[in-house]
Amino acid sequence: MAKNYAELAAQILENVGGKDNVSTAAHCMTRLRLTLKDASKANEDAIKNLDGVIGVAKAGGQFQIIIGQTVPNVYAEVCKIGGFASSERIDENLDEKLTFKSAGAKILDYLSGTMVQMIPILIGAAMFKTVNVLFGPDLLGLYTAESDIYVLFDFLYNAGFYFMPIYIGYAAAKKLNVSPMLGMYMGGILIAPGLITLVTEGNPFTVFGIPMRLVDYSQSVLPIILCMALMKYVEKFMKKYIPEVISTIFVPFLTMLVMTPVALCVLAPLGSILGDYVGAGLNGLASHGGFIAVAIIAALWEFLVMTGMHQVILITGIMNLLAGNPDSCVMIGGGMATWAAFGMALGAFLRLKNKKEKSLALGYFVSGFVGGITEPVLYGIGMRYKRPFVCLAIGGFIGGLYAGITHVTVYLLGATNFLSILGYVAGGTSNLINSIIASAISMFGTAALVYFFGFDKDEPAIKG
Repeated sequence: MAKNYAELAAQILENVGGKDNVSTAAHCMTRLRLTLKDASKANEDAIKNLDGVIGVAKAGGQFQIIIGQTVPNVYAEVCKIGGFASSERIDENLDEKLTFKSAGAKILDYLSGTMVQMIPILIGAAMFKTVNVLFGPDLLGLYTAESDIYVLFDFLYNAGFYFMPIYIGYAAAKKLNVSPMLGMYMGGILIAPGLITLVTEGNPFTVFGIPMRLVDYSQSVLPIILCMALMKYVEKFMKKYIPEVISTIFVPFLTMLVMTPVALCVLAPLGSILGDYVGAGLNGLASHGGFIAVAIIAALWEFLVMTGMHQVILITGIMNLLAGNPDSCVMIGGGMATWAAFGMALGAFLRLKNKKEKSLALGYFVSGFVGGITEPVLYGIGMRYKRPFVCLAIGGFIGGLYAGITHVTVYLLGATNFLSILGYVAGGTSNLINSIIASAISMFGTAALVYFFGFDKDEPAIKG
């Protein structure tokens, strides 16, 4: 990875047609996401060969440059050189014909852009639960459930997941260019103590005369996602028609006055109902698809990651776990695919002879195994050599097959690196052992396949 981020940013802008050809600039965990006015001006081959660039992808109307975990540094330099807004979006009206495909891309971009921001909370909070499971009475028994440390870590976990609507409200607002404070406020309304009391007591309640479905939205995802999608247009309308001199008072007041009945009586209940169907669907997939469903998901997962489509499936798995339901299908398949990606990097490292390529492969392995980021190996090895992708799919399938046959189950959302094993601890010794075996099959099986079949004998990169 290039250490001179300013130089890399300048080279990127030069090869996408200059800063004037960029209408918006943003980034996720590993990608610099640029919306170009004229995509034909981008020199993909030149960008792919830049020191510090792993690969290039096009999705959701964006020109995406895969950089890895240092992408925030490059993004900062891109904004500095290009004079772009630090909000990660440039205020420019671009006409775009709305089609079924573009609408789907926008929805996917919204879900992905919102949930990516949630990763630090999801992983951070889950780790406190993981520590309690590992060192508490469930496994090692180093302290009891009544001990201060157990109670502390338990409410640190709950603080991350109980207030999920507030966190997502903020993240969605940033993604949609809505006031982040109003986004948090909308999330707060969904878990307000008064509302929770109404739900607990079960007494009928109306909002401006409209009957309200009594639902506890704590730890929920879809209700606030739907509410924020509408709030974008409500706040925009208020800002447009309310005089500036009184906008500070009446924009937030009228926005929430409109949103509250729609949210509590329509959108949030709809999100809850959809969430119930999603949970039922996952349970049905696990029940009727059985181990084959897990194996198929494991084989295809990383390809979905590359297109961004995994976010839709991932959200369903997350919702299931947030609802307190252990998962034995989607999250298991995704987990085995992740271990297979580690194996692809490991196999390439062992097989490649060229020092530079070997060093890069080792970096990809460390990025995944320790950092939990698989995109570098997907683009650095898979996209470049192609055949390792076949090995990845086979290795993931075999590992997922074993996990499905032995009914491996994950009980909490934890890290995406080697510590992901801890998410299986709550299922007991047998579940933990089988999860380790399945993960090992995925990683070492893929590594062996890549080593023996991943490269042609005449592949230049394997020569000294």
